[in-house]
Amino acid sequence: MNTVGVVGLGYVGLTMAVTLARKGFTVHGVDTSPAVLDALARGRPHLYEPGLDEALGTFLGDRLHVASALPGGVEAAIICVSTPVSPETRGPELGNLRAAARHVAERCAPDTLVIVRSTVPVGGSRAVVLPELLSAWGRARLAFAPERTIQGQALRELEELPQVVGGLDLESGRAAAKLFERVTRRVVSVSSLEAAELVKLANNCHTDLIYSYGNEIALVAERWGLDPLEVIRAANVDYPRPDLARPGFVGGACLSKDPYILISASRATGYTPWLVGQARGLNEHLPGHVAERLVAMIRSARGSAEGARLSVLGWAYKGWPPTDDMRGAPIVPMLPLFRAAGLSLRGHDHLVGADVIRGLGAEPVTAEAAFDGADAVLVVTNHPEYAKLDLGRLLPRLRRPAVLYDAWRILDEETVRGAGVRYAGIGYG
Repeated sequence: MNTVGVVGLGYVGLTMAVTLARKGFTVHGVDTSPAVLDALARGRPHLYEPGLDEALGTFLGDRLHVASALPGGVEAAIICVSTPVSPETRGPELGNLRAAARHVAERCAPDTLVIVRSTVPVGGSRAVVLPELLSAWGRARLAFAPERTIQGQALRELEELPQVVGGLDLESGRAAAKLFERVTRRVVSVSSLEAAELVKLANNCHTDLIYSYGNEIALVAERWGLDPLEVIRAANVDYPRPDLARPGFVGGACLSKDPYILISASRATGYTPWLVGQARGLNEHLPGHVAERLVAMIRSARGSAEGARLSVLGWAYKGWPPTDDMRGAPIVPMLPLFRAAGLSLRGHDHLVGADVIRGLGAEPVTAEAAFDGADAVLVVTNHPEYAKLDLGRLLPRLRRPAVLYDAWRILDEETVRGAGVRYAGIGYG
């Protein structure tokens, strides 16, 4: 098996496509977006991921091809389209998945191995993809192989993380495993499509839950006037149980939707998960809580928040590993609260474009210019470059009395307080 099609060239599909090309496959990537295809045809990735630029320069037009439709002769087709959740119902929207399956069925031969990599509810591959293949072919070779990489390290993790594979039948599972054995160090085979689907949801919901508990401790500590980092650090020292997570925002395309996919699929069986929804709810509550706390601090310092200047550093959903992805970004639910308080906003991000920041209602500035005349600075992400800011030079530029809210606590608190600026973080200050 040497010729592979990849349907959907977002984060999951594009990183998969260039990794397959690097491993010697001939790859045909397809997408429905003319803008995506145009950018890729010019060798310019439409998203940020370390190594993508170099990979496109090396393989595009040689072992990697992009188009709007799969060509004939593809031996395997990997479906990597998005599966968002409805803003109204929080249920999964599987139209993209169905359309991708139909495209594969129309363009490929019945012996094509079809691998679903999109996140789906348990039973989604069998209920949505399989009928399209059977309707066109009368038979199908189908497997599910979840994507479990982290943005910012995807190309490395695709080759290093174990790849879970579950097949419609033994032959499908073995064929998918054989393909991924050429990509990664270890393949973990499970008994069914559904088992592999649940692996992805279990991984991401567990991550969401772990982070939510750190946030819970922070909110509890806040009520007692305690430092949550002191508590968490002391609790973790040489203690042979799972570490408590550091408080912080939890967003991104996966963690902000996969819990809802698991909840929806579970409810369809008559069971509503106890923990998954509560964890997601807490993590979604946190940005609003931080925004309200910051507005209260500004009012306490100035007497009113109306007309105060707030600079926001970090607009992507996370700072490390770096990304430009705004999906699930904590700043987005904060903005209505800031606007309602009458704040004047400026913003900076190391990867999110100035046009995006401007489109969200803030004046784009450099990280250093963000301090000029600001009444408050909110550091939303833990991008390492923010930790390198010369606070001794920048803090005097703030308009006094000033507030610095360091969500991830990456700045030097003593320096901030020594400059006469109020310092705070999640659950602290």
